[in-house]
Amino acid sequence: MKKHFAFFMILALILSMAITGPVSAKAINLTYSIFFPAAHGQCQAAMDWAKEIETRTNGQVKIQVFPGGTLTKPQQCYDGVVNGISDIGMSVFAYTRGRFPVMEALDLPLGYPSGLVATRTANEFYNQFQPDELKDVKVLYLHGHGPGLLHTKKAVKSLADLKGMKIRSTGLSAKIVEKLGGVPVAMPQPSTYEALQKGVVEGTLGPIEVLKGWKQGEVIKFTTDCKSVGYTTAMYVVMNKGKWDKLPADVQKIFTEVSQEWIDVQGRTWDKNDEEGRAFTLSLGNQILELSDSENARWIDAVQPIIDDYAAGAKEKGLAGDEYVSALKTMLKTAK
Repeated sequence: MKKHFAFFMILALILSMAITGPVSAKAINLTYSIFFPAAHGQCQAAMDWAKEIETRTNGQVKIQVFPGGTLTKPQQCYDGVVNGISDIGMSVFAYTRGRFPVMEALDLPLGYPSGLVATRTANEFYNQFQPDELKDVKVLYLHGHGPGLLHTKKAVKSLADLKGMKIRSTGLSAKIVEKLGGVPVAMPQPSTYEALQKGVVEGTLGPIEVLKGWKQGEVIKFTTDCKSVGYTTAMYVVMNKGKWDKLPADVQKIFTEVSQEWIDVQGRTWDKNDEEGRAFTLSLGNQILELSDSENARWIDAVQPIIDDYAAGAKEKGLAGDEYVSALKTMLKTAK
């Protein structure tokens, strides 16, 4: 009887270890700096990622999330991870323009159709080129919003309608506005609502989710569906390399598996946010305008110099700019 009891106890212990996953003795506490505010759908998706890591490690890993740039400011997030201020960070490559010349290719107005496609493309692009500019961190995954569209107070159905209009835009999107004939006006998202309300600007460029997420649907009347030149904004989720190297192999495996799954989670969240923005603006009586085929062709031609300038500038830095652009166009053509 004693022998049988001991056998069953050992068997139960083995089964328990197999079910609960990694049982490394030491608890692992990590910090995660996120630039999105806590209520934003992307922050919620990121916090779910952190919870999933904790669940699959049976509570061994605990990740404390700092949303809204409270631990490191959006433009300082990457360096914050490199220098160990936070263990993990999520922010935008373009917030430190010139720092990531290869990854900047992702933001070009190449006609991204959705957030899911943008997010999958960003990860495929990174995996193909593995740029040295990211070698000082562990890249967990990337994501990007759905197509940046034009939202205005008066109808824009052509480049002629847009000419001379003051449009809120920043960074690359300011170049897009300029090439389309508008006048770019730089300002952060929190200032855009009031600027539209008071007529400081006549429109804004961004994914349609801003119409609900930032309530901008209340102060515009029209959205021009110009996704033929839709740009995205690529964002990173990266980890301090030293912290990553110290993780047990079984925990690293879980981080990798969950991060791979969250590529689609984050991409679909962007599309859900866009759907909500579209429904919100239509519920207010606003209109979504489609461009004719001939007009779409004009918009594509108008922004082509931005793409050409990027490729030439990358070449001057010793980078394969033409190859990056060509690869992205191929990825978008075959995207699902």
